[in-house]
Amino acid sequence: MQNIAVVTGASSGIGAATARRLAAEGFHVVAAARRVDRLEALVKEIGPAATAAECDVTSDDSVAGLAEVVAGLGGPLTLLVNNAGGARGLDPVATGSVEDWQWMYDVNVLGTLRVTKALLPALEVSGRGTIVTVGSTAAFTVYEGGSGYTAAKHAQTALVGTLRLELSGKPVRVVEIDPGMVRTDEFSLKRFGGDRARADAIYDGVREPLVADDIADVIAFAATRPQHVNIDRLVIRPIAQAAQHKVHREK
Repeated sequence: MQNIAVVTGASSGIGAATARRLAAEGFHVVAAARRVDRLEALVKEIGPAATAAECDVTSDDSVAGLAEVVAGLGGPLTLLVNNAGGARGLDPVATGSVEDWQWMYDVNVLGTLRVTKALLPALEVSGRGTIVTVGSTAAFTVYEGGSGYTAAKHAQTALVGTLRLELSGKPVRVVEIDPGMVRTDEFSLKRFGGDRARADAIYDGVREPLVADDIADVIAFAATRPQHVNIDRLVIRPIAQAAQHKVHREK
């Protein structure tokens, strides 16, 4: 059977684009997310090179179910893309929502932990495993109103770096992809609780923000290098974004 790749958060945005791209690269893709209807539509689009797996990365039982789906396919698991994540709100620390912080930590950090733990044994057994985690430039830069998200992404990158040290000598690569400004169909919309005007304002005047396919392209590149090549961290921004706080906006 084909090499298997698991992509979390595959129901939209970067995850869906990555699932399509990895299938084109010859993987059998297990597209994992909570929204089954979207997964089924994606798998129908991709064809026989994809399998849908309902998975909530905040649930131990759900992640265990994902591992069972992967094992049932019978082929070698050689790639895990930890893509599930997200942001909620732009509250300052003084009025920060504990509920939003807990959600961001559970999805971005503990979700990465749960899925990695569940699938790491199979990745090791394959003899040529790769773990790609989609982080953010928020993993190493803070900004006003972003404390909850940047804290979660800082923790996620610490997890990834520690994992790379702990897997030294084992046949599993650990890759981190850190995008800057990416315009997807849902990220900013979810951050602002469905407020389309606030979500769209993030990209006002930005000529060409990155899109999901740009990140999928980078993930596929990292995952298809010769196995002895490990891309520790790759930062990708649109040309309009020189830094987290420096974005050129056309009037």
